[in-house]
Amino acid sequence: METRNVTLSLPVSLLRDAKVLAAEHHTSLSALLTAALTERVQRERGYNAAWKRTSERMRRGYDLGIEGRITISRDELHERR
Repeated sequence: METRNVTLSLPVSLLRDAKVLAAEHHTSLSALLTAALTERVQRERGYNAAWKRTSERMRRGYDLGIEGRITISRDELHERR
């Protein structure tokens, strides 16, 4: 995988804590940030894909097998037994 250097501006306290976290996990700050960003991007892509699927299903609707006929009244549906 090709990589490219970037410059980040982070609050000093966050940078310090991130370096400690990376050291605790025996990894580099770069690897820690890569993992966090990869997870976030995958989660967003998954959400967007799920939203598109759901939107398409809502647009199409579902075949409930009633062929457009409703054979029960609202009152019958909500009748307490």
